[in-house]
Amino acid sequence: MTHGTTLPAGGAATLPLATRIGQVNQRLKGWEAVRWVDGAPRVTDVLRREVDRWGGLGALYGVLRADPWSAVRWDNGIPPERSAEAYAAVQDHVNTHGDGIPVLFVEEAPHGLMALGGTTLPVNLALGVGMDADLTEELAAAVAAEARARGTHVALVSGLDVLRDPRWGRAEECFSEDPALAALLVAATVRGMQGTASAADPIDGAHVAVVAKHLAGQGAGIGGRNGSGAPVGRRELGEVHLRPAYAAARAGVAGFMAAYNDVDGVPCSANEELLTGTLREQWGWDGVVMADGTAIDRLRDSSPDPAFAAALALRAGVDLSLWDEAFTHLEPAIERGLVDEAVLDRAADRVLALKRRLGLFGDPVPGVPVERDVVTLVERAARQSVVLVDDGGVLPLRPGQTLAVVGPNADDLDAQLGDYTPPRPAPDPGASTVRSALTARFGADRVRYAVGSRLRGPLEEPDALDQVRAASAVADVCVVVLGGTSRRTYDDEFADNGAVDGPALDTTNGEGVDLSSVALPQAQLDVVRAARAGGTPVVGVVLDGRPRALTELRPLVDALLVVPFPGPTGGEAIAAALCAGTASGRLPATFPAADGVMPVAHDERMETARGYVDTDVLRKLPLGTAHLPGVSLHLGGEAVSVAASALATGAAAHLTVEVTNTNATEASLSVPLYGRRHEPGVRPRRRTLLAVRRVTVAPGATAAVPFELGLDELGSWTTGAPQAAPVTLSVWCTPESDPPAHALPVRVTDQNGATPWER
Repeated sequence: MTHGTTLPAGGAATLPLATRIGQVNQRLKGWEAVRWVDGAPRVTDVLRREVDRWGGLGALYGVLRADPWSAVRWDNGIPPERSAEAYAAVQDHVNTHGDGIPVLFVEEAPHGLMALGGTTLPVNLALGVGMDADLTEELAAAVAAEARARGTHVALVSGLDVLRDPRWGRAEECFSEDPALAALLVAATVRGMQGTASAADPIDGAHVAVVAKHLAGQGAGIGGRNGSGAPVGRRELGEVHLRPAYAAARAGVAGFMAAYNDVDGVPCSANEELLTGTLREQWGWDGVVMADGTAIDRLRDSSPDPAFAAALALRAGVDLSLWDEAFTHLEPAIERGLVDEAVLDRAADRVLALKRRLGLFGDPVPGVPVERDVVTLVERAARQSVVLVDDGGVLPLRPGQTLAVVGPNADDLDAQLGDYTPPRPAPDPGASTVRSALTARFGADRVRYAVGSRLRGPLEEPDALDQVRAASAVADVCVVVLGGTSRRTYDDEFADNGAVDGPALDTTNGEGVDLSSVALPQAQLDVVRAARAGGTPVVGVVLDGRPRALTELRPLVDALLVVPFPGPTGGEAIAAALCAGTASGRLPATFPAADGVMPVAHDERMETARGYVDTDVLRKLPLGTAHLPGVSLHLGGEAVSVAASALATGAAAHLTVEVTNTNATEASLSVPLYGRRHEPGVRPRRRTLLAVRRVTVAPGATAAVPFELGLDELGSWTTGAPQAAPVTLSVWCTPESDPPAHALPVRVTDQNGATPWER
């Protein structure tokens, strides 16, 4: 079979056994299979041996990947404009020496394509701050077009994980702690990247297939430890962790990646109830399930040998491995009766179907260059990623002021980028730090700088804090930039799946960097204390990829901004918030009152206990926290009812929020609707996010923002898919954690026009 032909009518079952096993294997790392030598791509012996063994490849991961783990840099990596040549070298080798079935080229796109020259976006948690589905979809489309123009077929995209423990190092990859917000933004990402409305739609040359990760419950790992078990019940799994996956499936996502963790003891990559029962039988979805990197090999702790591990995963519904050896043992697994050959055929057919959906058979669909103003989109997203917690009467900064800009994140571009980021080009004219952006606005003669400390501990220089005091003493305002970083260096050590293994001294975030404490380190607080020593007003900026306990910080600063890693243009976005009052974001997750106050999500279930005796848990900053000067929200109207039978067939309850902007400039903001369900016999969640809309309101105007609450918003998500059931809800739009007196009743009624709460 040669590239450009069609598959036999009989599908995978008509292919040789070795070919079928090759189609479900994604064992190689692309940067080891293709090298850039003397200005041209060269396939390596690693690739040659694999093609000789299996006749071809199902998929090849990471040909373009560039980062410290791959050890690919600008001086040894594939030039962006010649990416297609590298892919073509692989396809040509498979055509010449193998079965000719085209290879799927797979790349990481956690927040932009992870390749040299790839556009770097704000991390998912920063997009969660903006709560802007339209912008998220536009950004996804831009990344997809960039990737497909290079020749990439499949993008691995985070977004399913729901942030339930801020100690988890991968918090930045989550859109939110709230499943409704995560579902909204992951569906937007799928639509933007794939350009499709359903799983039946082909993916054209301006888009890529999405494998959404991770399924499921990874954000609920014990103790916030990456890959640890998720001891959640079926209701919790459905309401919180499956809801984003359902949204992705409904949007026609091409694939899911099974998570490392187990759910109640069953590893996700061996969980037939999840990967087959829920995804395929209940939801009717039939795309490709990919294992996470080396996840099938990790099943050895629950299986006696590699063949048994391979059989477990294949039977459960995993169709494509990632860097595993286990799937190379499928032939003996079949011979031993551990798995039927028909199950292998099923998996191979799904891989081939994805290739067909991407137009790789017949006359392959070429990548189509698409012109988009990506820079403007990224800048918009960065500006939306800033949350003003309190302005303290200090902001906005005024022209002509002298500033002290201090702290470990004040002038560190890497600290703005997030984990899994390709090396930035040098020079990097579009990038900015807080220091460089404020210097551009105020002039170098009016900006004093001192770093003060490292992120985790003090600097070795004995006068480091004295430098902060001196800078602050001669300034009108001191801006202290604190937080964390997911910085990776080419000297770091990495695990076999690319996670940091033995992080550098100041790496505080990212995969493999879970923390036992989310309090700001004392070394950083000492910088703030030094800044205050001169009597200068202090503005705190926490630039981080996870929620932090800010209780100790807040009394030390007059104003406070929180910014999840905003990307390379984040410095200018923060400067605009400080100087022009552009901060419009809301916290996408709850910031705890102190260490040990976990779990802390705004939608945790109501408790009968009073909480801790040594900590005021109410000093937390819940999801949705924002200080929006001059803007007010009001949910008007009266009680609303809709029949459950009508809700199931598309009916909705209609509500309107009035947004009043008393400022002299337009206001762009997200408008949330919160709710509490009242169900007999079920302990309610304190508050859930029912819906959110992004709006722009003219200066001095009031805008009516309509909400249509349908099955997604009012239905029960116990099974992971929405179901209409009679219920009473209290609905409000203001920041309270409990229903205020003005909360509006919304009723989903039974055939008698009543709800169980009213009987």
